[in-house]
Amino acid sequence: MIAAYEPRLASVATLIGDPARSRMLAYLLSGEYASAGELARTASVTAATASGHLAKLLAAGLVCCEPRGRHRYYRLANEDVARALEALALVAERQVHDHTWEHPKRRALRFARCCYGHLAGQLSIQLFDTMQTRGCLTPVSEGFALTATGERWLGELGLRVDPPATRRRFAYRCLDWSERRDHLAGQLADQIFQHCIDKGWLRRTDGRSVAVTVTGQRELLPHLSRE
Repeated sequence: MIAAYEPRLASVATLIGDPARSRMLAYLLSGEYASAGELARTASVTAATASGHLAKLLAAGLVCCEPRGRHRYYRLANEDVARALEALALVAERQVHDHTWEHPKRRALRFARCCYGHLAGQLSIQLFDTMQTRGCLTPVSEGFALTATGERWLGELGLRVDPPATRRRFAYRCLDWSERRDHLAGQLADQIFQHCIDKGWLRRTDGRSVAVTVTGQRELLPHLSRE
């Protein structure tokens, strides 16, 4: 039977398909660690129920855990899991109409949010478009490399880019589930996002939503205008 050699999707789908576990996983798309208590509140379940759900997610390799004293903190296991969840969100939202984005929290999430360490949403699309328009990126086999122009442009923002790591992709396209267009992912995107947080241009708000600060409006947004 050919089916016996196909990927075993059912086991993972069953885990993600549970409403409480799916809310936990969506919360962890911020890329940060969260306590079991936070995840219990997010999923609207008791601490004991949350513990059972997290044990299953750990056993399946969808999350990892870091003990700190008497407490345990959880995050998504890796980028593969994050990409799979984003792809599911893309499918789940394919019939969504514009009126569903009218709720303030949904609008905030659509404008800017964390996507496992990098920026997603409308602001991320604007950033990626700007970098391409200005010639900051050049295509390579695994995605993009940063050009000399890109180094200068990021230098204007006060960012000195780290050399490409050996164990992960430097820069590549990631399909944005709310905008259905590509934003930038990878090591470079993570570093840009963290730089914007460190400079006080962006700040995390509710869940994985991200807001532009007054300083960011003054010092970041003017650099994102298209030429």
